[in-house]
Amino acid sequence: MIDKIHLFIQSTGYANLTYLDAIMIALACFLLYLGIVKKYEPLLLIPISFGMLLANLPLGNLMAPPTPGELGGLFYYLALGIELGIYPPLIFLGVGALTDFGPLIANPKTLLLGAAAQFGIFATLLGALLLGFSPAEAGSIGIIGGADGPTAIFLTSRLAPELLPSIAIAAYSYMALVPIIQPPIMKALTTKQEREVIMEQLRPVSKTEKILFPIAVIIITGLFLPAAVPLLGMLMFGNLLRETGVTERLSKAAQNELNNIVVIFLGLTVGGKANAEMFLSLATIQIIVLGLAAFAVGTAGGVILGKIMYRLSGGKVNPLIGSAGVSAVPMAARVSQTVGREANPKNFLLMHAMGPNVAGVIGSAIAAGILLSIL
Repeated sequence: MIDKIHLFIQSTGYANLTYLDAIMIALACFLLYLGIVKKYEPLLLIPISFGMLLANLPLGNLMAPPTPGELGGLFYYLALGIELGIYPPLIFLGVGALTDFGPLIANPKTLLLGAAAQFGIFATLLGALLLGFSPAEAGSIGIIGGADGPTAIFLTSRLAPELLPSIAIAAYSYMALVPIIQPPIMKALTTKQEREVIMEQLRPVSKTEKILFPIAVIIITGLFLPAAVPLLGMLMFGNLLRETGVTERLSKAAQNELNNIVVIFLGLTVGGKANAEMFLSLATIQIIVLGLAAFAVGTAGGVILGKIMYRLSGGKVNPLIGSAGVSAVPMAARVSQTVGREANPKNFLLMHAMGPNVAGVIGSAIAAGILLSIL
């Protein structure tokens, strides 16, 4: 009887818990706190952190691969959606169905602001190379600067899958911290006079323009950069479903049921890949620091080009909308609106900022395609 009790005790997670497991469990609980209490990107941070919690419980074996006569763990099979490149494009399908491209179509110049905000990706790539990361790893780290979680996961799963948990958590953490990170950079690079600028109302965009836009974009970019087609193709298809007026059921499914299911699977499996040996390392600390630098440089790049456009337009462009060139939709556009309203209560920049914000989504996917093609 004593032997059986001893055997039972040895089979519990308590008897097999290491200090590294305990650290990862504590970290997962901290991330849950940020998602639940602080509401930092809760729709993804909560699944990621709970997946991390489950995967680091001893003997749970959720990420265990199959062996002869034994099935693999649940997360092993769900993670195939990441490894096979399925989940990120499906997320982009939902983003396209949720997003109005009208502000970008009405003011095409804001496409340049979205492009400028991608500067952080390539600047951080160089920084990562200087720290000793391989070109593939550096490209995966740099993409954090696009502030686009699905794009970061898509690229990293192909170039440096061993870094996936660190990069995914860093990317989504910085997306969640957009309202904290961006305003100081925006205020430091602009004057009060620039922040007070009230922009003219955007022109109305016709239904025909909205239908033709996703078709034209995917033809042009798809022929130029085939590696970006999985992401951009799904983004444009989702938007086409939204704008046709004859596929409402499909558009709603992409926005809601499909998107929610994929987000759950994606978050749980990304968190499930975060084991102590990989996550508690110098490389992870470097990735987090470099990711912050990438995001800050991307924000600054958009604002600086916004200042240039302010000068060239004779003061008609508010440079704050340049910060929305990062791909955190629509949070970055809301930050532009908030900072603009602080300077001038009559300011309404949200729709103007959505132009570069949508451009940032497209730009980050193109940047990922470029890195994938080269590296």
